[in-house]
Amino acid sequence: MKKISLFLFAALFTTISVTAQSESSYSLIPKPTSLEKLDGHFNIGTHIKINAPEDFRKEADLFKKKFLFGAEDESENSSGSVHFIIDHQKEQTLGAEGYHLKVTPQNIKIVAAHKEGAIHGMFSLIQLQQIQKNQSFIPAVNIIDTPRFSYRGMHLDVSRHFFPVSFLKKYIDMLALYKFNTFHWHLTDAQGWRLEIKKYPKLTQIAAWRSNGHKLNWHLGEEQFLHEGDPNAYGGYYTQKEAREVVAYAAKRGITVIPEIEFPAHSEEVLDVYPELGCSGERDGTSEFCVCKDATYTFMKNVLKEVMDIFPSRYIHIGGDEAPMDSWKDCKDCQALMKRKGFTKVEQLQSYAIKRLNKFLVSHERKLIGWDEILKGGLPKGATVMSWRGVSGGIAAAEQGHDAIMTPGGYCYFDHYQSDPNTQPKAIGGYIPLWKVYSYNPVPESLNKSQAKHILGVQANLWTEYIPTTDHVEYMVFPRMLALAEVGWTAQNERKFKDFHRRLQSQYLLLQRHHINYYRPSYRLHVKAVPDYKNKRFKISFRSEQYNPTIYYTLDGTTPDTSDYKYSNPFYTEGQTTIKAAIFKDGERKKVATYNADYHKAIGKKVRYLNGGWSSSYPAQKAKTLTNGITGSLTYQDKQWQGFLHDMDVVIDMGAETTLHQLSMRFMQLIGPGVYIPDAVSVYLSKDGENYHQFKKIQNDVSPQDDRLLFKNFKFNLNGERARYIRVKVKKQNGFMFSDEIKVN
Repeated sequence: MKKISLFLFAALFTTISVTAQSESSYSLIPKPTSLEKLDGHFNIGTHIKINAPEDFRKEADLFKKKFLFGAEDESENSSGSVHFIIDHQKEQTLGAEGYHLKVTPQNIKIVAAHKEGAIHGMFSLIQLQQIQKNQSFIPAVNIIDTPRFSYRGMHLDVSRHFFPVSFLKKYIDMLALYKFNTFHWHLTDAQGWRLEIKKYPKLTQIAAWRSNGHKLNWHLGEEQFLHEGDPNAYGGYYTQKEAREVVAYAAKRGITVIPEIEFPAHSEEVLDVYPELGCSGERDGTSEFCVCKDATYTFMKNVLKEVMDIFPSRYIHIGGDEAPMDSWKDCKDCQALMKRKGFTKVEQLQSYAIKRLNKFLVSHERKLIGWDEILKGGLPKGATVMSWRGVSGGIAAAEQGHDAIMTPGGYCYFDHYQSDPNTQPKAIGGYIPLWKVYSYNPVPESLNKSQAKHILGVQANLWTEYIPTTDHVEYMVFPRMLALAEVGWTAQNERKFKDFHRRLQSQYLLLQRHHINYYRPSYRLHVKAVPDYKNKRFKISFRSEQYNPTIYYTLDGTTPDTSDYKYSNPFYTEGQTTIKAAIFKDGERKKVATYNADYHKAIGKKVRYLNGGWSSSYPAQKAKTLTNGITGSLTYQDKQWQGFLHDMDVVIDMGAETTLHQLSMRFMQLIGPGVYIPDAVSVYLSKDGENYHQFKKIQNDVSPQDDRLLFKNFKFNLNGERARYIRVKVKKQNGFMFSDEIKVN
């Protein structure tokens, strides 16, 4: 009886082992430098012995909590062991943060040259465990891994909305799992000061509390700061003890916390409680400190002394962005300072202020870091730039021999929409889906090898004007953060979105186990039409947030079914074709996408701009934009939407007198960032390019108060008229107007 029982047990165990191995996932993110699958698995459902150097015991204790679950360690009867080995001789092969992880059925070994690498190896092992359906079986594997960049950061704004320490710890846990090494903590801004400064108690007694927490656009003057304890006060702050706790928590996980204290602008909350630091000396809603007053620098130095005592980070972030400088222009003392210093531009005052703080930080063996506006008027020696207004700031810094961290708004601002805005919680604007984050290469092509070394890495930012809750933070960050993790860690030539997308499917289990409120992939299909100018047709392809979806489509405008065309590869259309497509899952048709592929008569025709042309900030494809056959996407930042800050006046030369039936021109509206549909569009026709007659004028009927993302086509029936030249005049309404294509048939 015993022999049969033992045999059955052995057979059962063998079956479990084979099943565990066949279902094993190796889908780590970020993708390791090298990964070799080995036979077998390590079973952690037994006693495990952990060996670690003395100075790694705290991290080893953390590992026990995260990895072992109920398993015991340090047992004399251990059937497996985990070894942490820190070998400085491995510096040449593994660098400062690299590691070697080897899992066999008998033991696990993590080797690194430094503690940072051992931590990354530890979290790779934890991630490997948590993406398995059965977390007791770790697949045998051999991994050697080193990062591409030394700086891999995530930012969180706690000024607009305050988040508790417990959530910050959860946020940091997820950063560690995906090998980030920096948490950029944005602690101060107009809407609230969030760090206890003992020398200036009003900063947390008053400036940390405002009267309205849920108004999206909260500004001083419209709303007021309140005293702590007021029943209507909204906000909060971190005591110095709590801040130290966050710093220590992050350090144990290999993450440096960089504090940001805004200067010289974004400081309305400070100037409300200490108005003497502003140019007027009064509570007037000014956002910038008075940079000519010694009291300003006394205040900042005292604040930064307490900040540096809490945060051991090499970098201290001082903001430096979006200073209006208006108060400096009107301040007699600031103008006198400019005269004494020989300054000719007000921007030089900002440079003067930044340089004074830089000198102070350097004297305390710290480095100043700021947004790319600190380039204005000259960058202080040793300062590092965070390039957010595109990549130009990072390029300029690197060309001048300064370090830069790339965080451009078009790729790294996670407060932007990640799907169709009309299906999402309200956000500030923009459109940055997962694939676009992943497509970013932080090293600009224009830099040579020497300059490229100054690009330290990459960071994503989360500004929280529209993000009041921790659930909403998670929704905006995940899974885009995983894409950025791979951008920062994995070599550029080893990154392929299709492979990342495949591995991401295993990560959803991990996110669920950590109770992350991540964005669920949509069933919406994106239709991409690329003009084939030689053959006058479109190459059509589909993109989906779903992995390997089953897609059926039609070309006659009917709703697709499983008996229609099944999509496998891109295909071509000619003339005007109405494409309808949908994902089918378990026999159910999901949302139908409709796209009108129209290879119209104006494609490739020359366009002349008569009223100053496009905005230099949004040139799109310049003179080719309006007739290149490519329609814009859900964001004006996609280089297909051309921006205008004045009335638009363009002439299309059809090349010869042509019979015209229809003209349409599309515009976008998103009033959050100041994008409006124009007031009116007028069409004029001419045979000789000199004598035009107005054909028709269409007024806009979309409300400028409608805050949804909207698109409007101004459509003109041209009734078969013949003309060579088509003139389109557009009357601007407010802010920017954007158009992507003028279609002529």
